[in-house]
Amino acid sequence: MDLLYFFIVAVCAFFAVLVVALVVFFTLKYKRQSPNEVGADIHGSLALELLWTAIPFVLSLVMFGWGAELFFKLSRPPADSMEIVVVGKQWMWKVQHPEGVREINELHVPIGVNVRISLGSEDVIHDFFMPAFRVKMDAVPGKITTLWFQATLPGVYHIFCSQYCGTKHSGMVGQVFAMQPQDYAAWLAGGRANGTPVEMGHKLFADYQCATCHKEDRTGRGPSLVGVAGSAVQLADGRTVVADDNYLRESIVNSQSKVVSGFQPIMPTFQGQISEENLMQLIAYIKSLKPAASK
Repeated sequence: MDLLYFFIVAVCAFFAVLVVALVVFFTLKYKRQSPNEVGADIHGSLALELLWTAIPFVLSLVMFGWGAELFFKLSRPPADSMEIVVVGKQWMWKVQHPEGVREINELHVPIGVNVRISLGSEDVIHDFFMPAFRVKMDAVPGKITTLWFQATLPGVYHIFCSQYCGTKHSGMVGQVFAMQPQDYAAWLAGGRANGTPVEMGHKLFADYQCATCHKEDRTGRGPSLVGVAGSAVQLADGRTVVADDNYLRESIVNSQSKVVSGFQPIMPTFQGQISEENLMQLIAYIKSLKPAASK
């Protein structure tokens, strides 16, 4: 990110200095020597015009290609990433680690480990911004967004909300504690955990009696959820969609929007009945349901 930024700044600075220098040089060189002097009629040069068209075009393509490559890299968390759930709420960041340890406005991570943040919002649009790691992402109501980073040096770094979210927006700050792996393990061991996201999602799955219809043996009135996460799902309207986090979320809060082929739209909607944090726990549990052969 820094290299691309400095490259763009250097290109802009070079041409800014070049243009100003040429303007000054030609102003002095070709200034009128007498009141009656008339400038020569210049019809231009095709070669020169092609040159100053081609150079910016090539530089723009370099910036676009470099930026696109970086964008795809930043938008696709590595498969081995440790997933941490973060929910924005006026005006705090609620964090839950895969081991179940919770934090408010603090995020402890081990260095040298890819960390994926699954990001949600309880109320309005927030923005999770960690400037030291050059990453930021909007927390959007009704949607799950993701970002990833890797801390390489131990230390304490800032977390900001960079999207105005209300009267106490400026106070919605936090800290990232990047730790040596052994220190992180000791911190986890000393933390209080009420259950992992998967365990809490399992409890919610039972409390809402989801297993009544979504049976693992595929005999229920709803589709089996074993192995559904990440798979292609055939819908009743003929479309095929990928069961990513947002599909799973939408299927819970608005079950009538994408009905699975072969099933009736009988599932009630849970819009407004489940908090964003609980939704993400349910999704974590559904993602943990793997076919027996892959366990």
